[in-house]
Amino acid sequence: MSVVIFKDCTVFDGTSADLREGMSVVVENDRIREVADRQVSVEGARVIEAKGKTLMPGLIDAHFHAIAADPDLGKLENMPKMLLAQHARRFLEAALHRGFTSLRDAGGADYGLALATEHGLIAGPRLFFAGRALTQTGGHGDFRSYEDGSSLSLCLCCRGGAALAQVADGVTEVRKAAREELRRGATQIKIMASGGVASPSDPIDNLQYSDEEIAAAVWEAQSWGRYVMAHAYTPQSITRCLNHGVRSIEHANLIDEATAKLAAEKEAFVVPTLVTYDALNRFGAGLGFPQVSLDKLQVVLSAGLKSLEVLRRAGVRTGFGTDLLGDMHQHQSSEFSIRREVMSAAEILISATSVNAALVQKEGELGVVRAGALADLLLVDGNPLDDINLLEHHGRNLAIVMKNGRIYKDALAA
Repeated sequence: MSVVIFKDCTVFDGTSADLREGMSVVVENDRIREVADRQVSVEGARVIEAKGKTLMPGLIDAHFHAIAADPDLGKLENMPKMLLAQHARRFLEAALHRGFTSLRDAGGADYGLALATEHGLIAGPRLFFAGRALTQTGGHGDFRSYEDGSSLSLCLCCRGGAALAQVADGVTEVRKAAREELRRGATQIKIMASGGVASPSDPIDNLQYSDEEIAAAVWEAQSWGRYVMAHAYTPQSITRCLNHGVRSIEHANLIDEATAKLAAEKEAFVVPTLVTYDALNRFGAGLGFPQVSLDKLQVVLSAGLKSLEVLRRAGVRTGFGTDLLGDMHQHQSSEFSIRREVMSAAEILISATSVNAALVQKEGELGVVRAGALADLLLVDGNPLDDINLLEHHGRNLAIVMKNGRIYKDALAA
């Protein structure tokens, strides 16, 4: 039996802005055994003196792409799978070092990558993965250039690619593709429901997938007790998804008040990813992001902070995601400071902990500091509710990073 006691810490429990000082938190094996307002002693336990530090839940990034090795996503289709896996290892291990103990992958990661982290072969966060996203011909997941005249009678998967997405046209193909990803262990199904920035041929306001195709994907996911997440920017695309039972809307930069109200009524989640637009705007050209995508970026870049305000006023359950590509993964924690312009630190941290835990269907087990929860914990030098920038700088202010009761980073060992 392994026991760790955090002694005399200040606890942010992931659910409210209230802090509890002078607490003892006992971790036994992979679970939190006790959260007490008194001194606790267990024979043989490691005791971590935590006065002046904040103990909080591990962070959850609900929109990550572990295999997005290059900003030009079309290049991924021809990269060897083992090379993509090594890029993924680097991104995952860096994310854990920054305090992200769980990630929801939005296209590309699979069962093998999730198992590699679960078995400790990769020292990374646990993965909730969508497998390959579903896209229509010419949709956001179809990364063929204008010049590529290959027929999709020879589908993307047969052309040696399909790293992030697969083309599925019509209800029958959508059902089959969703069933295949569910068979391979997907924890959610991802569909592309509007145009996007990274894909070359679809305008941002392009509506993708018919009502019947969206409904088919939702039915298949729900039949497994799972759900659909949908890439969607505009009010019309978001509304169509919500009305057909999509549970998680990704990005939503152009959402309006009426659509946000509908999302709240449907008890859906919306996951903005503002840092990726900021990073692409600053670094995309130098990293090879295509010009056609840089042009489309401007449509959604300026709308990001406004979307947060709209979601906040409507009371939408707003998750925390980043959606970074290539070497821009290093800016993952900058999402905190960007959101701080319109949200309180507590609201942001609750999004990145208990709200995201509910989104990945692990409410009460992840994203909280309470007895019985999984021991995903961060010990922060200082108080992140006073200064959320403590969570930036690549984990510099994280004294302890613990996942499943195992300490992966320990700045106090000496």
